[in-house]
Amino acid sequence: MKIIKFKKIISFIALISIFLPSLAFAEFNPNYIISDQELTDHNSMSLAQVQKFLEDKGSSLANYATIDTDGLGRTASEIIWRVAQSYEISPKVLLVTLQKEQSLITTATPTQKQLDWAAGYGICDSCSMSDPSLQKYKGFATQVDYAAGWKRWFLDNAFSLSWVKLPGITYLIDTYKITPNNLATAGFYTYTPHYHGNYNFWKLWQDWFGKFFPDGTVLKEADGSGIWLLQRGLKRQFSSYSAFISRYSPDKLITVSKSELENYETGTPIKFSDYSLLRSPTGTVYLLVGDTRRGFSSNEVFRTIGFNPEEVMDATWEDLNAYIENDPITMQSVYPTGALLQDKTSGGVYYVENGIKKPIWAKQFLTLYFANKKITVVSPDELKKYSTGEPVKFKDGELVVGESSPTVYFISNGERRPIPSEQVFTGMGWKWSNIVKTTDKILSLHTTGATIYLGGAVESATK
Repeated sequence: MKIIKFKKIISFIALISIFLPSLAFAEFNPNYIISDQELTDHNSMSLAQVQKFLEDKGSSLANYATIDTDGLGRTASEIIWRVAQSYEISPKVLLVTLQKEQSLITTATPTQKQLDWAAGYGICDSCSMSDPSLQKYKGFATQVDYAAGWKRWFLDNAFSLSWVKLPGITYLIDTYKITPNNLATAGFYTYTPHYHGNYNFWKLWQDWFGKFFPDGTVLKEADGSGIWLLQRGLKRQFSSYSAFISRYSPDKLITVSKSELENYETGTPIKFSDYSLLRSPTGTVYLLVGDTRRGFSSNEVFRTIGFNPEEVMDATWEDLNAYIENDPITMQSVYPTGALLQDKTSGGVYYVENGIKKPIWAKQFLTLYFANKKITVVSPDELKKYSTGEPVKFKDGELVVGESSPTVYFISNGERRPIPSEQVFTGMGWKWSNIVKTTDKILSLHTTGATIYLGGAVESATK
């Protein structure tokens, strides 16, 4: 059993047990390999993280050192990181390139040939590595430097060149018609003009650095305005900002690239705000709460409870069938949109909805989920009228930590999923300021789910 510890704003400790294979959600889109932002994210890994990555992969590069292009001796990780910073190219891209070209990241005993032509720079299908004109590109440090330098040069000059691949133009590559969607993809096909070579890059990228976010995550597309909720392994787009804001705080948004969004199949869009009133084609009015709909049993019930007819919107059955139908709202339904009631004797606060009272064990829930609801003080006898349900719990998408352990969890499908390290936390784009400290008692309301890892690997729940 391995214990992982680290400190930042808060320490994490998680138990690591059985690793399962990476989840394969994504399908290769040859027109879009990675985003321009991912290509140029030179701060995506620190020097220490590059070194640890090599060590974790069992690479001989973890212990390899040579003369750098400036004449100074450096380790492989120092060369990779220095070059990434110099040309503002992601060190992740360089690591994947070294593996794609010469398998250097996972090779324990590389040949001198693998090291000398580490990034495949200067080598073409008809070239000979013994060609005197290519010897200036030979050597590990030189290869890494040229590879990153070329990528930067391409980004800065592509549109002024006539011989390179460009975005928006269709090319026949190994019998495949490929239209690069962005500069990064065009650059990859210019550097490696083969379908399978670029597929290999994408596959390695997904395995090593692809992010497979848990259900309950809210994603924003970096190059667009779309906001998506991950639910049951699907991405569901909010059709409007009001639909999004009725469910989630903007602080929960994680910005991702188009390629990361493409890891998920598209589900039904979320068109309406919470507590919207929709009229079906047959005239029944429904109240939307989360992913459910409840029809009013009659117009009299609708009027008596006090809803405004002007707020009712016409909807299709396609719209309505995206929601699970629950029991209808009748004269006996109490607080169909929920209310906060406080016991005037004990001071305890309950969330009452549909005749069921749910105890609220911490004031933080009032701020998180009920900030716009007024607390009504009632007698104990009044509260006895309602059945007692399970206590209010954290909603999906929350980051929480208990009292007795520094383990931080992400709430997904009602479970608390452990986050094993700072690298995973920051790699997923979570914010330290969003961590909610709670009691062990409240935390125990959520069963422990699988540990979250970058790249989609999962772990069985801690028992």
